[in-house]
Amino acid sequence: MNSVVLPSSFLALPRPFHHSAPCLRLQPRYRCFCHHCSAAIRLSSLSLQNPSISFHPLLNVHSPVSATTPSNEGTISVINFEDVMEKDWSFLETDHTNSDEEHKLKTGRIISAGEIGNTSKVLVSIGSEGFVDHLMDSSPCQQLLVVHDSLFVLACIKEKYDKVKCWQGELIYVPEKWASFDVVFLYFLPALPFELGQVFGALAKRCLPGARLVIGHPQGRDVLEKQRQLYPDVIVSSLPEKVALQNVAAENSFEMVEFVDEPGFYLAVLKFKS
Repeated sequence: MNSVVLPSSFLALPRPFHHSAPCLRLQPRYRCFCHHCSAAIRLSSLSLQNPSISFHPLLNVHSPVSATTPSNEGTISVINFEDVMEKDWSFLETDHTNSDEEHKLKTGRIISAGEIGNTSKVLVSIGSEGFVDHLMDSSPCQQLLVVHDSLFVLACIKEKYDKVKCWQGELIYVPEKWASFDVVFLYFLPALPFELGQVFGALAKRCLPGARLVIGHPQGRDVLEKQRQLYPDVIVSSLPEKVALQNVAAENSFEMVEFVDEPGFYLAVLKFKS
């Protein structure tokens, strides 16, 4: 089987069923480093009312789409998964120049900067599976939405955390139904193909007054430059300098409250004032 039927506005990936349930085996064109992701991602039951992963229909699909209309489900589309173009995001999980313990401490510092509470609604953009693991273990919240370009990364996250909402697509197009947020993590800002002003403008429409925006990189600029050389199709920009970040932030009602730019660590924390 090379294709799967899915709603035109999203792809639902429920938790695995018993062995007797039919399933579709996805065979991505790159190695999956998601430690807990099963070899077979089961897609046998699509839920229109409670989707597990929402899918941006205009992104990453380069195949013709045919539509049929079964009873009670409206218009649906058939997309060949072999034509879904996946970038290699494995370096976010494996490329640690420092020790695992040091990396965890730096990741924890980034997460604590968000000041997450039990009632917080949190957005993570381009987060690694490890970052989501750390966040879920250390900072319980009311709602967590993970936005990523990769369906496979989202599937790995969703398989472990059923309550986490996942959306495949670009940050600036996140549906308003999930707004507004108390905390936003731009975990890997250099992968976003947009100007900084576009990103802040979109977030200003989705943040609650007093919301905290956290931009972090647990390895800093030096490692980022090495990553950019190895993954030029993924890393399309640099971490913003302090003055440039302050100017864009001020234009969009954000105020900088903390800034750290060291060779081995980057952290910028901003607060939404509107």
